[in-house]
Amino acid sequence: MALKAIPGLNKAFKNFLTNTLLMFALLPRKVNFTQLEIYGNYCEKTYRSRFSKHFEWVDFNLGLSSRLFETADRKAIAIDPSYISKPGRHTQGVGRFWSGCAQQARHGLEILGIGLIDIDKKDCLSLKAVQTPSPKSLAGCGVSLVSWYLTSILNLRDKLIQQTRYIVAGAYFSVHDFANSLEENGFLLVSRFRSDAALMYLHSGERTGRRGRPKLYDGKINFKELDLEKVTKVDLFPDEGDFHTAIAYSKSLKRNVRLVVFQPKEGKHILYFSTDTGMSAKNVVEYYRTRFRIEFCYRDGKQLSGLCDCQARDFDKLDFAFNSSLTAVNVAKNVIKPNYAKFSIANLMSLLYNCYLTKRFFAMSGFRPTCL
Repeated sequence: MALKAIPGLNKAFKNFLTNTLLMFALLPRKVNFTQLEIYGNYCEKTYRSRFSKHFEWVDFNLGLSSRLFETADRKAIAIDPSYISKPGRHTQGVGRFWSGCAQQARHGLEILGIGLIDIDKKDCLSLKAVQTPSPKSLAGCGVSLVSWYLTSILNLRDKLIQQTRYIVAGAYFSVHDFANSLEENGFLLVSRFRSDAALMYLHSGERTGRRGRPKLYDGKINFKELDLEKVTKVDLFPDEGDFHTAIAYSKSLKRNVRLVVFQPKEGKHILYFSTDTGMSAKNVVEYYRTRFRIEFCYRDGKQLSGLCDCQARDFDKLDFAFNSSLTAVNVAKNVIKPNYAKFSIANLMSLLYNCYLTKRFFAMSGFRPTCL
């Protein structure tokens, strides 16, 4: 159904894409060109050549999301970079990128994942994965990493803004240029500040009538001792700790934000915020926390659908492989919802592999499975 919504695809490529997504969803070993030839319907040369073809992954995945999130009222676009291990030195875009799992920079590749999250269902579908150029390439062009992330999002602006205006990102993206550029293009940012961020109370008193600029701010926020007259306590998750909210001025963003201060029973405080000052404290916290669902797309892609297994070395083929892997996870979620509600994605992929192998045994042996 999702393929029908994409114009310009011939029947041959539709059959190829269907077979490729099936292979990514069921192969229990590394999903590379060699394995695709062994299990799939095409030779290795065909897979290599057709992986260079451009395909509108966003349109296809939005078609899948319309079925999975058909009644969603609260949606957001989640963005998050992910490290992809890749040995060798001749792959396009290879370099040293931050690995959150290893907590250090490692040699390999990186993708920027753009996903659509349903806040109420607490689920995420990957829309597109964009490979990050190497740090040397970005430095040679005079482009910062955050600017490149921003450009990748704005290239899809017309399609994303039809779904929602909210972009949910990690604390790395809570910088002035990123937040303001998003707002100029119609988006609103939900993110998190560092624990030592400089934030100011807004002055709410009457003007003195004296000459000069009116007072705008009423002191820096001390998160260890909040001024309870200037913040509002909200009852969100009482078992976890205390939540307070206020509209505050951020020195780093140079703007007013809706701030939510979470003071857990143990550990440091956490500062959630939204550039939409009219957003409720509950939405700010729930939108940000649901962002981590995009990490599950990476987890399933790396463990189950060969996200790190591609043998290719150029951008186009790697792009096709990355998006095929994440889209296979999306397809599995759409199959599970109406048919196998109690299945995990791993259970479904095991079932697909067993069915596929049994069918192939009968096809190669010449016997009919219905024959007594």
